[in-house]
Amino acid sequence: MNERDRAEWIAIRALGWLASNEEVMPVFLAATGAAADELRQRANEPAFLVSVLDFLMMNDDWVVNFCDGEAISYDSPMRARHALPGGEEVNWT
Repeated sequence: MNERDRAEWIAIRALGWLASNEEVMPVFLAATGAAADELRQRANEPAFLVSVLDFLMMNDDWVVNFCDGEAISYDSPMRARHALPGGEEVNWT
């Protein structure tokens, strides 16, 4: 699996984790403005996947719970974000 495919896999798994979490999912929907019935079709959009990872990374506990459940390293969401189109790190200086 190449880096971009792995990044998409991680982001889609993160979306699944969010969707299964009754406490976090409503917060995600409110923050992104997405409707629950749109999630499957938007899962193919790199910009949406970046927003999923950005949201997940807002809370360390979410990252830990997600990564532990997927048996991946805690830096995987950030690395996936940077590997997706539009998720590149920006240096302003």
